[in-house]
Amino acid sequence: MADPKGFLKTQKRELPKRRPVSVRLMDWKEVYEQQESGELRRQAGRCMDCGVPFCHQGCPLGNLIPEWNDLMWRGEGRQAIERLHATNNFPEFTGRLCPAPCESSCVLGINQPPVTIKQVEVSIIDQAFQNGWVTPHPPERLTGKTVAVVGSGPAGLAAAQQLTRAGHTVAVYERDDRIGGLLRYGIPDFKMEKKQIELRLAQMQAEGTRFRAGVEIGRDIAWDDLRARYDAVVVATGATVPRDLPIPGRDLSGIHFAMDYLVQQNRIGAGDAVVDQISAEGKHVVVLGGGDTGADCIGTAHRQGALSVTNLAIGQQPPEERPETQPWPMFPTLFEVSSAHEEGGERVYLASTVEFLRNDVGEVRAIRVAETEYLDGRRVPKAGTEREIPADLVLLAMGFTGPERDALEEQLRLPFDERGALVRDRTYETSEAGVFVTGDAGRGQSLIVWAIAEGRAAASSVDAYLEGQTTLPFPVSPTDRSISV
Repeated sequence: MADPKGFLKTQKRELPKRRPVSVRLMDWKEVYEQQESGELRRQAGRCMDCGVPFCHQGCPLGNLIPEWNDLMWRGEGRQAIERLHATNNFPEFTGRLCPAPCESSCVLGINQPPVTIKQVEVSIIDQAFQNGWVTPHPPERLTGKTVAVVGSGPAGLAAAQQLTRAGHTVAVYERDDRIGGLLRYGIPDFKMEKKQIELRLAQMQAEGTRFRAGVEIGRDIAWDDLRARYDAVVVATGATVPRDLPIPGRDLSGIHFAMDYLVQQNRIGAGDAVVDQISAEGKHVVVLGGGDTGADCIGTAHRQGALSVTNLAIGQQPPEERPETQPWPMFPTLFEVSSAHEEGGERVYLASTVEFLRNDVGEVRAIRVAETEYLDGRRVPKAGTEREIPADLVLLAMGFTGPERDALEEQLRLPFDERGALVRDRTYETSEAGVFVTGDAGRGQSLIVWAIAEGRAAASSVDAYLEGQTTLPFPVSPTDRSISV
């Protein structure tokens, strides 16, 4: 185990410092500074090596957390990354973007601040890349079987890497001009710089995975044709249909879905020219939705020079401490102050948007909101509490309803369930033989760690379908929703 007395000697939870707000708002670099090695080892040493490590249950990937905490505390970084990669293809992504349900189930967290598992994880992989310890693992033999993976987000990339290493010839199709899916264009650079994607793609290409960017399946290539070309197809298109807000004034200029806004800024960051960019510069910005996507919009608006930023959430403010209804080791819903919230703006809870108000030229000038009240389990605007909030730019960040349906329904004739997700069985296979669904396309909007876990599990099923058996791990069942969102 790590330091046997570590959790007694070091009771304070230490995280890397964030760069000063006044400094980081001037650029798009990641907000965290590198953590001092001695501090990091002390934090890894707090791991208790529990007889029953509930952090394994908290992580859908089943990460071997006590093992690599111990190795990190001992200074054995190369062995630590081997244990981390044994269960997680992309710790550089999860270490930056995952909300860390493993920490919520840390046994130390019962009566002390939990181990900084997420920070130890990202430090292990960053050190590994810096020292050249992340190397390609090409297959020892080729099976002669071919697989198409449609979608290059975390689920698709995880499935592709697993299947390539199993010896199959894998092609990843992405309709955008660059590989990465939501990681590439949905996540702002201040949360994850895109060099992290490039480092991992270089490894995957060296292993033999083929990437086909700028190809939209269903338009450039029909789904039926793709199925005919390949021995198996993995649908990893994500849940990309945004939830709308059909209230009076929705058609006004200046109201946009969050992803339309974030994608444009990421393209600017990649050096592209964007005509008529949606910009917050000099505007009063209102973000509807209190989740991670809303926070991404807040941080982006501040960096673009917004006059003001207001974040509205229809529900109640979450508690700061774990509620009785979400006891350890459950993943609780808590009030959090992300780096974007720290940078400014106002957060308003129990705010129901009633109407978008227009100016003389058909643009949004304000929104009318009312206090939310609960009637028969429904959230409705409370009469007599209406007020106006100035708004030159409104960003809708209220989540996603599922994958895009048209081509999948018409060309592959795949059914959707009541949640708007693609129907699949316990092996991730659809009603169409040889077609598998993984990630948010089948699960619904969820966490990045679930996407990677499902990608790995679907790869196992595809390998078994093609070869009759498999040695690839099967970390999670598609029916397991214990830590979903």
